[in-house]
Amino acid sequence: MHQRKYWNAGYCQCQVSDIKKFYGELLKRGFKPNGVEIIQTVFNVVLKDGYIRINPTDGAIAEIKKSHDWEKPKRHALTAPEQEAFVDFVARFPTCRHWPNLFAVLLGTGIRIGECLGLRWEDCDFKGKMIDIKHNLIYRVAEAGNMEIHITTPKTKAGIRIIPMFDDVKRALLDENLKQMEHGFTRSEIDGYFGFIFQNRFQEVHIPHLANRAIWRIIRSHNIEAGETGAVRLPDFSVHNLRHIFCTRLCKNEPNIKVIQEIMGHRNIETTMDVYNEATKEKKMESFANLEGKIKIS
Repeated sequence: MHQRKYWNAGYCQCQVSDIKKFYGELLKRGFKPNGVEIIQTVFNVVLKDGYIRINPTDGAIAEIKKSHDWEKPKRHALTAPEQEAFVDFVARFPTCRHWPNLFAVLLGTGIRIGECLGLRWEDCDFKGKMIDIKHNLIYRVAEAGNMEIHITTPKTKAGIRIIPMFDDVKRALLDENLKQMEHGFTRSEIDGYFGFIFQNRFQEVHIPHLANRAIWRIIRSHNIEAGETGAVRLPDFSVHNLRHIFCTRLCKNEPNIKVIQEIMGHRNIETTMDVYNEATKEKKMESFANLEGKIKIS
């Protein structure tokens, strides 16, 4: 109780300048921008509990970004041959039997891994070929310190959206349904939600980070095989890159930025534009090459 009065009285010795100095030291010691942002998120949540009137972390990360001219490393989509090699290997790799349909949905919708694992059969309109994205599966630390699975709603309105269903995505989902009709549907019930589409070998929902583990194993096994046969090697990438691959392909074929933003569930158009500008770089070069000599400029 005394501690609460002390903080509410405004005697917190920590100021924005202290937070900025701390973040700066982390960067000097080799911390990556993503790591510093994770720390900022934790600090911000902890210090919003009402113990202090002014949160010293507010605005600190924005100023650090400016002063250190920091640029987060950009994700790059797999090339078409790399994507084909990944898909083909997953389809025939014996220990990947629980992943091909899930990866097909990720590559064919661009949804986040938590959104994908949170999908239920009732979220899919197979006749209308639409997928309703309106909740998210998360795996987080509980107050007791143990890890728990929960279902949450999207953080912003942009996250609630309907995505058209490609034929390949529909086939993957129906294939998953047929397998479960034979072997059993997912038994998990989370926060009152049930009927989840994707399951592990125990008929429970997948945990998000296990998708990354599966991808790392696939990359390692594929590249060992590629070294022996001279096939295309796979670069290191994470499950989130599958979303980036979809967005990149969409940007190359869809000129309407707002359509891309809505399908991807991006809150800010700037996020969409970053991918769009990188994805259409070759198109811009081709356009200027075709215009060479056709415009009088001197």
